[in-house]
Amino acid sequence: MQGALAIQAIHSFGSPEQQARWLPGLVKGELVGCFALTEHGHGSDPGGMEARATRDGDYYILNGSKCWIGNASIADVKVVWAKDGDGRVGGFVVEKDAPGFRAQDIEGKFSLRMSRTSECWFEDCRIPAENRLPKASGLGAALSCLSYARTGIAWGVIGAAIDCYETALAYAKSREQFGRPIAGFQLVQQKLVWMAQEITKAQLLALRLTRLMEAGSARSAQISLAKRNNVWMALRCARKARDILGAAGITDRYSVIRHLMNLETVSTYEGTHDIHTLIVGRDITGIDAFAG
Repeated sequence: MQGALAIQAIHSFGSPEQQARWLPGLVKGELVGCFALTEHGHGSDPGGMEARATRDGDYYILNGSKCWIGNASIADVKVVWAKDGDGRVGGFVVEKDAPGFRAQDIEGKFSLRMSRTSECWFEDCRIPAENRLPKASGLGAALSCLSYARTGIAWGVIGAAIDCYETALAYAKSREQFGRPIAGFQLVQQKLVWMAQEITKAQLLALRLTRLMEAGSARSAQISLAKRNNVWMALRCARKARDILGAAGITDRYSVIRHLMNLETVSTYEGTHDIHTLIVGRDITGIDAFAG
């Protein structure tokens, strides 16, 4: 949220003055940022957003709502995406305590419980016209930030998978049943080998994607393939590790159940598994299956 989305949006689409104003504090962690794109009825289809920004002299008036926005209730710098009077999507920076803005944290989560995830509303929220990101013209600007976030996810979930693997391996070597460590049983070894194999493949996939990103030649389908595969891999690793740990796998004595619960969120955010499937499917067939 802070780096790949809020910082990336201002870095890529902000004016030099906007960058000088907000980026130093965000990069140092002195300011908290958020990226408000998703709405109640527009998650996988952000182009249908209903939030509006109406020009009023030297100001924009924002109206609408956003949902499932990390950091929104505590953010000092909120990058908000809304349609202007011409129906074009633009990026707007809403600062802390802006009049007409309010947020409420979403309670009852069983996944990513440490994250402050909020629903927020803009009710005649008045911001200076200079807070509009001048280079963010169209939905593609917002989606380009998601590309960086998805690449980060492709790496981040590998860390969760490695921890699950190492935890399961150590447990399997120390846990004895039928007079021997369970690591000596074929079915347990099969799970451990699968985990090591898929983690290695995911590392290579993420590395190759990063090289393409650095070269500026990565395509959206390649990013979707990495996000889709690596999150799937990490979830499978967590489930296999939980199985190896048996009853201990559902306790907080080990990290596996925490990874398993948190990865369920990662499977949804920045594009669900199915949405990324359709992105890759469109790329390899040339046929758009999103609608119709």
